[in-house]
Amino acid sequence: MDHPDKALLERIKPNVEGTLAGALRITGELKRSFVQEEVTSRARQVLNMLISNGTTIARVHPDTDPLAGLTGFKSMLALKDEYEGLIDLQIVAFPQEGLVKFPGAYEVIEEALKLGADVVGGCPYNENRFEDTKKHIDLVFGLAKKYSKDLDFHADFGDDINDLRSRAIDYIIEKTINEGYQGRVTVGHMITLASVDPSVLESTIRKMKEARINVVPLPATDLYMGGRSDRSRVRRAVLNPVPFVKGGVNIAFSSNNIRNAFTPFGRGDLLLIGSLYEHVAQLGSIADQKMLLDMITYNAARILRIENSYGLEPGKNADLVVLGTKAISDVFLDIPVRRYVIKRGKIIYRSELIEMRNF
Repeated sequence: MDHPDKALLERIKPNVEGTLAGALRITGELKRSFVQEEVTSRARQVLNMLISNGTTIARVHPDTDPLAGLTGFKSMLALKDEYEGLIDLQIVAFPQEGLVKFPGAYEVIEEALKLGADVVGGCPYNENRFEDTKKHIDLVFGLAKKYSKDLDFHADFGDDINDLRSRAIDYIIEKTINEGYQGRVTVGHMITLASVDPSVLESTIRKMKEARINVVPLPATDLYMGGRSDRSRVRRAVLNPVPFVKGGVNIAFSSNNIRNAFTPFGRGDLLLIGSLYEHVAQLGSIADQKMLLDMITYNAARILRIENSYGLEPGKNADLVVLGTKAISDVFLDIPVRRYVIKRGKIIYRSELIEMRNF
């Protein structure tokens, strides 16, 4: 999950044009008038969705910038305490509006880190030129090292493979290795990489493996936003996970935005997103189903750096979901009812499916 602070805004102001530029503009306008109580109320609705759909830990990216200020960030801090024992939250200080092009943006991110942000975020595609994209990356690496935090980028989110602002992965890899940050960097979206030549993709995967960079496609948003500039042969704009798995790169997927200008759909259900993903990426085998399930469980745990306490083994946290199905191969086919959601050994959600048939 990514952005509870700006979820459920679709009915307030929809993104009629459906573009990334439109989403940034509309959300920017709305953020200027964010009120703490209202943001907290919407975010609370989203957390309730997540829990009832089986999510027991989430990394959230509240917009932390001069437009929103610390409003969304402080809402997530409060909810982190309120929902203790129900869902664990890792809070990212996320500079949605860029760092270089927006005066005061760096200071807002640093203030969030002083207040308790768990992760430093980056949004290098939202700068005016590639030199500023690189400076953006330099700045967030500097903050991550200063406060000893992991990094989580939304990166390479654009249709034009010739726009270097959306081809930042090579520089992120270079910085990760030079700064000794292997295993501590995650990149989300990466739709530009879905459009490059196979040889470029293979080379990038090899370098990502060396840097131990995690990848998180966001299928709903990527599919909805990607390819908007295409007039024919419209691309899918969603990374296929198979080359990354085969190449030894840790890859997960997430739901990202929920019912706002970036994605007007969703309910925070990773099984629903997985079903979408298997259609879009043509993942139809039983092995593919197992891979998708690993992506939202064990692979995600490695990104969150909780792998030592996660899993169905004695001595690990009893965080688990009991699904109303009998086979792994049926999970994304059935999208079954979550019969039990268990957090630290305690049932926090229970659901029963009642059927009445006249046949």
